[in-house]
Amino acid sequence: MRDAMIDHPSPPCSLPCPDVQRRRLLQYLCTASLAGATAVMAAETPTLLRRAVPRSGELLPVIGLGTYLVLDVAADAPEIGELRDVLRGFADGGASVVDSSPMYGMAEARTGDLTAALKLRERLFLATKVWTSGREAGIAQMNNSLRLMRTTKIDLMQVHNLLDTATHMKTMREWQQAGTLRYLGITHYHAGAYAALEKLLKTREYDFVQFNYSLAEREAETRLLDVAAESGTAVIINRPFAQGELFPRVRGKPLPAWAAEFDCESWAQFFLKYILGHPAVTCVIPGTGKLAHLRDNLKAGSGRLPDATMRRRMASYLDGL
Repeated sequence: MRDAMIDHPSPPCSLPCPDVQRRRLLQYLCTASLAGATAVMAAETPTLLRRAVPRSGELLPVIGLGTYLVLDVAADAPEIGELRDVLRGFADGGASVVDSSPMYGMAEARTGDLTAALKLRERLFLATKVWTSGREAGIAQMNNSLRLMRTTKIDLMQVHNLLDTATHMKTMREWQQAGTLRYLGITHYHAGAYAALEKLLKTREYDFVQFNYSLAEREAETRLLDVAAESGTAVIINRPFAQGELFPRVRGKPLPAWAAEFDCESWAQFFLKYILGHPAVTCVIPGTGKLAHLRDNLKAGSGRLPDATMRRRMASYLDGL
């Protein structure tokens, strides 16, 4: 029977054969589904607020994406599909700042892979870090970051955890003048480094500073945020959920009714809006590999933000739980 089918193919037809029609229909439905998902994402996410980089006036969306742990996965990991959706939804939602580091395992490589696959490079503000000692080691690491992130230009290069800052900054300034780097910055992740950060910020040599700040870690309010504002330095906030510490404290508890006064609909938005309510903050970079969490985070960057009085109320409320 099979030989007979080969010997006597179907007669020519002006319409595609059933198999071709089916493939085309599936392709159409897939394309329509992606377009529909994008439209839903855009409809569900109000316009993101933007804040200016003091050194240039460039406006950046206030919600970014941290890649620590989230993108430290193999290229064929089961979660790659959802991570692709997250990055697409991130850009379609109006966000742009993606922050990585050589310290984050495979995160730079996955950032580059997904950015290239989705053709998002021109829509993203790519930030990474140098985390090594010595000039030559720093040059090699930064070149590797360019390769892994599949780009010829990094929007923001930061000295990670202040490791050999003076050495790397000399190289980074050269690269900035050559056009390979757009902005330069320094980072840390705990309050023990704040004095060192303050001293460096007062030199006004840095475009950006990144550090931890959240409702659970409010030490930056004492001095560091003010010093950043006074020195004209853009601020990126890491650890906005204090490495997940905040969520167990509110599990099973409803939002206070007055959270609606600053357009807050979830605890994640409560935590992020508290940070964004401080005028010195340029962008906050929660990490997530879940599309639902991304949508929730993006909503925190729209609508009203709490003023100083409301922020004190938020902190007092959390402390009382």
